[in-house]
Amino acid sequence: MRQRVIFIITIIICVLAILFFVRFFVGGDEDSWIKDSRGVWIKHGAPAETPAYVLEQQQAVDCAVEKFSSFTGLLNSQCLGTCGNYAVDIVHVPRTSEDNLVENQCSDYREGKVSQFIELDKYGGCCKNCLV
Repeated sequence: MRQRVIFIITIIICVLAILFFVRFFVGGDEDSWIKDSRGVWIKHGAPAETPAYVLEQQQAVDCAVEKFSSFTGLLNSQCLGTCGNYAVDIVHVPRTSEDNLVENQCSDYREGKVSQFIELDKYGGCCKNCLV
């Protein structure tokens, strides 16, 4: 009977050790940066550092919001300019065929001068998949 109890306790300890190993060594870092459904990098846990690509994106989003707030024209599907390597575009929510017209896309993006874009709605908020 005593050997059976020792055997069961040994099995439980082994299972817990395996779970610990999988969670912390195979499962990845809890303190990291992940993309949300809009493509925006957000903190997951408490990362020690902010990577350069996250800082670049944060600066581009801040710049896009600034461009939006200083814009005085009619807000429809159009380009507001560029922020770093991002073109800033106003789109309809939900997207319409007008948003896909070449004349409503930023020329810097079409010409390959920037490789990414930020899509804002008519209120200046990031749309779903706003960072592409």
